[in-house]
Order: sequence, then C-alpha cells, then structure tokens
Amino acid sequence: MTSPRDASPTGTSKSPIPSSKKRILVIFGTRPEAIKLCPVIEALGTLSPAIETLVCATAQHREMLDQVLDVFRIRPDFDLNIMLDGQTLPGLTSRLLAALEPLFRDLRPDLAIVQGDTTTTLCGALSAFYARTPIAHVEAGLRTGDLNAPFPEELNRTATTRMATLHFAPTQSAAENLLREGVTPERVEVTGNTGVDALLQIRDRLESGELTGLPERLDGRKHLVAVTAHRRESFGDAFRNVCLAIGDIAARPDVQIVWPVHPNPNVQDIVNATLRDRNNVILTDPMPYVPFVDLLRRATLILTDSGGIQEEAPSLGKPVLVLRDKTERPEASAAGTAKLVGSDRARIVQECNRLLDNSSEVARIAKIQNPYGDGRASERIARSISAFLIHHNVR
Repeated sequence: MTSPRDASPTGTSKSPIPSSKKRILVIFGTRPEAIKLCPVIEALGTLSPAIETLVCATAQHREMLDQVLDVFRIRPDFDLNIMLDGQTLPGLTSRLLAALEPLFRDLRPDLAIVQGDTTTTLCGALSAFYARTPIAHVEAGLRTGDLNAPFPEELNRTATTRMATLHFAPTQSAAENLLREGVTPERVEVTGNTGVDALLQIRDRLESGELTGLPERLDGRKHLVAVTAHRRESFGDAFRNVCLAIGDIAARPDVQIVWPVHPNPNVQDIVNATLRDRNNVILTDPMPYVPFVDLLRRATLILTDSGGIQEEAPSLGKPVLVLRDKTERPEASAAGTAKLVGSDRARIVQECNRLLDNSSEVARIAKIQNPYGDGRASERIARSISAFLIHHNVR
C-alpha cells in the first residue's frame, strides 16, 4: 500500500484518477473488519500485476483500528478519519456517504470489497451501488432473522446482500441463507472465515516469539476466564445481569477473570459500578489485537457477546458461552464449541461452573474441528476475485 491520501469530500481530485489496471477498492472502518480484511488484502497482493488494490479506512473506530493495521503492516491509501466522539448512527451514516461519494467518482474502481455488517459495510456497499461498481461481500449470508438482534447489524448485512455481486459465505449454512433469499448460486462461494486466517497468523507469530502478548501478570494457578460484552441490544437490565453473573463467578477462589472493557459509557458505567473492586476481576482498557489473541489462547473458557470470538475460539480449542439469546453463527452451537446462555444470571453462572469443574469436557471441546474454516479463506477469495475481474468486462 502507498502512504495515506486525504479522502475527505474536499480532498479528492476533480477528475478520475486513471489506471490501466483493474482496480479494487477495499473499504473498512472498525477493528473487526480490519482483522478480517487484512489477510484478504495480503492475498490480493499476490495476484496479477494487472490488478491494483487500494485500501480505504473510514476510521468508524480510530485507535482500535490503527492497532490492527500496524500489526498486519497495512497502510491505507485513503483515510476518511470519520469518527466523532458520541457519534450517532444517522450522523455516522451521513458522513460516510458524503465522504465515499467523491472517492468512487475519482477512483472509478472495478470492484469494491466490504466485510460483515457494520455501518461502514452498509455505506460502502451503498456508495458502490450508486456508482454502479460491482461489490464483493466478505462474510456474507449471516442471519438471525430478527432486525433488532443484533441491531443494526442484521439490517446492514441483509441490505448489503441485495446490492452485492459476489457473496463469500464463511459456511455452508450462510450460503444456504443466501440461496433461500434468491441470490444466484454462481455468485455464492463458501470460503471459510477470514478471521480464522488472521487468528492463526497471529497465534503462530506469538508462539514463535515474533510478537509479544499480554503485559498483565496472570496467576497460572487459577482458571483464566476471558470476558467481552458490549452489544447495544443488551444495554440496561440485561447487561447488568451479565455483570452480576461475572461477580458471582469471581467469588470462586480458583478463578481469575480478565475483561477488556469497551469504552461505550453504557458498558463502562455498569461494569465499573458492579465489578471495579471485586477480587479476581481484572478490568482493562480495550486490548490491542495481539494481546487479546494471547488472552484468548491462554483462557480456560470465554464469555462473550462477540460474533468474531465465536468464530475464533474453536481454532484455539476454547469453549465459549455466548451472552446472547440469538446468534447468526449457529455452526459453533451445532458443533459443540459454543452455547447460548443469554443474559440470565443464574444460567451464566451454572454453565460457567459446569465447565470450570469439568476439565475432561473442556478437553473434549478443544478437539472439535473449527466449523468456520481452515485458515485459507483469503486465498480462495483472492482467486475468485481475480477470475471475476479477468473474465468480466466491468469497466
């Protein structure tokens, strides 16, 4: 990638930037998107020199995004720097569309790549659609069937499906969702999840000593429980119940809990009020990606409402208790690597204690093959994109 260029609405040129190459524009804005697209960008770099890959970071999230880009040595060609403190969904959406419109006008890409289900995903796809640019959707086909769970992600990904040309489904189940919705079978490919590609790369670099992991001193005599929770639909009483359950689990003398706390005040206020002074609970700022992977690989079990962690944990052999009532990732539950526990305090504690008291069950789960991929999803995506650009006159 070249050095970043200002891609604000006033920072782009007034005429198209010419290129004799087929041009791909990769768009992301949050840490999870970057984690899952950096391996794709690396794979695209191995394609024909007749294909040019440009990277646009919207910076829907700022610091957490930058940390990932540093680890994967990706430097965006365009940085919209769109994040504002206290940003709302309508405000973020309007700023993204305003900033992306001149970028598409000037670059005239042959293909735009978006990932997942963020506001950047939706706005990137919509901007490409308005510019009549074909769209490749990485991690396509995830569904809960409920527009309010997760919110607003279910709407973002279903709307992106309607606009996309290429649909890279992480699992067969996700592909079947797309086919039921009428997507042309020739446009759907099951690739595995690129988040697994990223995770395995970082795990190997940690194990080789190339990267440094957790700075915290952990008590190796205790079970390490990793916790993440921040979803909008859980704010309020449900989230308070989760925190109370974590406090109950922390009462065990053989447990140490580490929770990197999301900066959203709806999360911070309740977590701090409930758990700040609890023994056996370590509350940290959001962790950079590398220490966080180290936390996951060292944990006995994981409690989370994150979709990405449901995908990553099986590759590390870790059982997951999902702090949600619905998930768009049913494969982990079907395989036995994850269990939905919702926000019910008693159930969370019961299921956590069941695993902590049963080392043979934890060992059994560790041997289950990850249903989300083998670490080669990015290669498959790059090959398909190359074939599409070569065989279709998309200019």
